[in-house]
Amino acid sequence: MKNTDLDRPLRKKLMSHGFIYMGEEEHKITVQNISINGILAIFNSQREDIDIKYIFNSLLVSTTIDLYLPEMRLAGEVEVARAEIEDGHILLAMEFKSIAFDINKDLNKRKAYRKNMSDPGQILLNGEYHEFNTINVSVEGLMIRLDETISVEEGVVTLFEFKRLELNGKVKVIWSDLTSDAKTLIGLRYVNINADMIKGIPRFTQNPTV
Repeated sequence: MKNTDLDRPLRKKLMSHGFIYMGEEEHKITVQNISINGILAIFNSQREDIDIKYIFNSLLVSTTIDLYLPEMRLAGEVEVARAEIEDGHILLAMEFKSIAFDINKDLNKRKAYRKNMSDPGQILLNGEYHEFNTINVSVEGLMIRLDETISVEEGVVTLFEFKRLELNGKVKVIWSDLTSDAKTLIGLRYVNINADMIKGIPRFTQNPTV
């Protein structure tokens, strides 16, 4: 998408607040306008060490970041197409990549943000290790898929390893189900893992520290 695409007249002006996850930190934003393609937002921060250089350095790592707009019940990944200073404010033009438009309205009351992620791992079930792929990951747990039919008892605590996020330890089986093609879906909650904080996965609280 060209930068000019994000400035088309079809954008609807509004003043809505939300959050982005960039540079392994959560930041507040104010959305100025929105279209079916993306949003234009003001980057809000009171920290003196955060400026346009901070933005550019963060985008050198990846231009894809996480977005959460609680007032609009919208969350997912966006691509930062442009960052600039206007009237003393940092403006970010972001293009939607993988967005859920109907997230749970009580997301921050009951659950952490779930980041869609498909990567391999291993889990110990019924005395044997099985390969899995993640469906989504949060700071509280993960949803996985096994390409086989396995009977799993809810409440069981077992071991797992997920190399992409360098996670391993104990998880609890919260639920399990079978898909129409006989694959196994399992919802897991962390019990005792090797990290106090999970890098790369936002929590998206209503009051981030930055």
